[in-house]
Amino acid sequence: MQTKNAHSNKSKGCRTEYDTLTNVLVSKPEHMKIIEVINETQKHYSKDNIDIERAMEQHKQFTSILRDHHVEVEYLPTEEELNEQVFTRDIAFRIGDTMFVSSLASKLRQGETKPLLDYLEAENIPFTRLNGPPIEGGDVIVDKDTVFIGISNRTKPAAMDYLQQALPDYTLIPLKIRKDILHLDCAFNIVGEHTALIYSAAFEQQDADRLKQMYDCIEVSDQEQFHLGTNVLSIGERKVICLPQNEQTNQKLQEAGFEIIEVDLSEIIKSGGAFRCCSMPISRN
Repeated sequence: MQTKNAHSNKSKGCRTEYDTLTNVLVSKPEHMKIIEVINETQKHYSKDNIDIERAMEQHKQFTSILRDHHVEVEYLPTEEELNEQVFTRDIAFRIGDTMFVSSLASKLRQGETKPLLDYLEAENIPFTRLNGPPIEGGDVIVDKDTVFIGISNRTKPAAMDYLQQALPDYTLIPLKIRKDILHLDCAFNIVGEHTALIYSAAFEQQDADRLKQMYDCIEVSDQEQFHLGTNVLSIGERKVICLPQNEQTNQKLQEAGFEIIEVDLSEIIKSGGAFRCCSMPISRN
């Protein structure tokens, strides 16, 4: 574990998944391509592959919506060989005031950390680089002093033990997820102080029951889980960016008092990620 200490005006941190988003890091999908299938969604779309022009337009619409809601959007430079770079959530995660740079499991993605490290150095943002067992940001969900860690093909149990040493004042809760589910945020996501989205079939029964005791959980169907119904982005004040295709989930969120902002990201989700995956919060108020 390597720690870089610095001072920055972007040091307010992230204490929940639903406080008002003020600053976010993204990357354009200009080199998106399914070269080697690394998840179940890519397997389904591998013959179609990615229409980059369409993906770029959808991503532009997404970032425009963020700016319309007073979110400062910053971009990592893209590199041609980094085909999954649009999914900035996985390469780092912020817990409180600490920025952690992930230890990425997939060799295809490990090069993505260099442009991130260059950015953090340039912006004088303090960070801790995780060099141990693999852990990716899509498997890390924060709610105040509780951190849920998805135990997946991308995040190993030993990584949680490693992280706990860096976060002695936090309660870390492991959640083992089904092997065909890429990350925790593809099956669970907290959208408000008392509200979460869940795809229960991804979890062991006792874990699903525990989450439902902790939150008012909105169940996502099999079909809408495939279209990443849980992978929404809460931007604060009970506003949630969602895919228009997930009509049932969106309706349930509206009935629970959330404002739904629908954005089409259908080209980008062919590679296995949606709004949460495409955004790495730097700060929330």
